[in-house]
Formats: sequence, structure tokens, C-alpha cells
Amino acid sequence: MMPAFPETSAGTLDALGRARQIREAVRGEVNKVVVGQDEVIDLVLVGLLAGGHVLLEGVPGVAKTLICRAVARSMSAEFKRIQFTPDLMPADILGTSIFDLKTQTFSLTKGPIFADLVLADEVNRAPAKTQAALLEAMSERSVSLEGTRHALPEIFTVFATQNPVESEGTYPLPEAQLDRFLLKIEVGYPQAEAEDEVLLRVHKGFDGHNLESQGLRAVLRPEDVLAARAAMQAVQIEPAVLQYLRKLITATRESPRVRLGAGPRAGVHLLLAAKAMAALAGRPFVTPDDLRKLTGPVLRHRLLLAPEAEIDGVDAGEVLAEIERSVEVPR
Repeated sequence: MMPAFPETSAGTLDALGRARQIREAVRGEVNKVVVGQDEVIDLVLVGLLAGGHVLLEGVPGVAKTLICRAVARSMSAEFKRIQFTPDLMPADILGTSIFDLKTQTFSLTKGPIFADLVLADEVNRAPAKTQAALLEAMSERSVSLEGTRHALPEIFTVFATQNPVESEGTYPLPEAQLDRFLLKIEVGYPQAEAEDEVLLRVHKGFDGHNLESQGLRAVLRPEDVLAARAAMQAVQIEPAVLQYLRKLITATRESPRVRLGAGPRAGVHLLLAAKAMAALAGRPFVTPDDLRKLTGPVLRHRLLLAPEAEIDGVDAGEVLAEIERSVEVPR
């Protein structure tokens, strides 16, 4: 039975229709250079629309960086890439004051964090001090330099990547920083047909390092993102579905397989992500299916498993699947 929501205005439906067009337009552009990762692309757009940051995790060579670069290029927004290394310092990200000999004054040179979209490539390779500097920017959406607060762009979003396998020369992200990511997207291997298409494109001369040659164009402006975020606020959620969301969050704290469950911020992020997913589908309401699709990306990086679960080889995804089965879905 369809939820009995207040009547949706024609203006809201038009705005949601434009949000759906954004998803289709960006996916169309990104598909010029990325094959078989439509679900990942959609989740990246969910993060962008919900105003959250996105962590992409996968083994080398599954197009994590390429997806971020392609999504950024499909927007007429300022994009900066930071390659994280063990010797990266906070000033390399935030910027610093430089003394000008001509004027005999200090002038601020802003770092790459002052961009609309920032790609933090291999984010777990930087030391804790540098990660803390990024954490402040992500959580406060501002940077403090020389005692002065500098606001970051309105659509400021961090896309971060990391490799789950390699441990040498890496610094695991602390829980406080992981919790600042709205989504953690697991980027897996493509299906056989998609991988065949990748090989065929490379055979015909595809060069992933030169996106300009692939005809990738900007189809989205920062103003469009802000308008879509405004439309997202009009997406409704039925009280029973909102309670279902809360029960999913609460169940992570009560599971015997979990040592530390999801906090209130996780519930807020799940709500925002679900509203963004509905908006990108052009739909004026959230469904339980939206929540079930997002439970993994929103919650898996926030759970600390009990030692017994780790010994048994259980991962967060399996625990969340058990929780989904245990919580009754509203009709």
C-alpha cells in the first residue's frame, strides 16, 4: 500500500525530475570511461547530493580513482587530487603563509583542500597528524590557518580511496575519521561482459589518463547540486519507515557480534542518504528498499566487531545482513 503522504507540489516534482536527470546525465558521461560500475557511480552521487564524504575501498585496478576523476570532470567545478604518502604534511593539504620579500608581509597560499571536489587518493598512507588535518576540514567544512578560520566551498566533498589488502606503509583510519564518511563503497571486480568491454576499449586505443580525448564533458554545475539538495529536503518519509531506520541502527548496538554499534550520526547519515537516493530516482518518498540498499555503505565502516566474530571470520557485511533479516520491514 502506498504511504499516505501530503500532496507533493508540481514544483517539487519538477525539481525531483531534474535530480533524476542529473543522475542519468552524469552516469552517461562517466560510462564513457568506466564500464560496469553503475551502482558505485550512483552511490557517489548519493554522497554528493546528501552533502557527505565518500570513501571508496577496493583492490588496485578496479577504477576507484578513475570513477572519482570522471565524476568530477562531469561537473564544471574545481577539482583537486591529493596523492597521500607517508611524508605528506598538514601544510601540504591546508596551505601555509609565505613571506613576500617585496611587500614584507605574509600572504596565505591555500592548499588543494580549497576546492569543490577533492580526491584523497590512498588516504590511509598519510600519518595521523595529516589525517587529523583532513578530519577537521571534513567535519567543520572550514580550515583554521594562522588563527583564522577559512570557509570551504559550499559543495565541498571529499572522495577518498584506499586499498583493503596492503598494510605496509599504511596508517589505518581512526574510527573518528571513518565516522565522518557518509558512505564507504566497496568497489569490486566487474562482471565478465564489462571486463570484456574494458579490454576491447583499450585494444581500440582508450587511454584512462587522458579523459579529454574520450569526449567527457561537464553536464553539471555547482548550482545544480545545490538545487538538487534543496529538492531532496522535500522528500518525505513515512513514520513507520523512519522507525524502521531507527530499529536498524539500534539493532547494531544489540547484536552479540558487535562490540561498538552505530551512533546517532549513523542514523542521520542513513536518513540523508536515503532521501538523496529517492531524489535521484525522481521519487518524493523514501522506501524501506532505499534503506536496505544503503545499510551496508552507510554502516559497515562504523561497526567494531566483537572478538568472537573476528575469530570466526565474520565481517561487518555479514553482521548487517543478519540484522536486516531480524528487523521486520514495514508494509
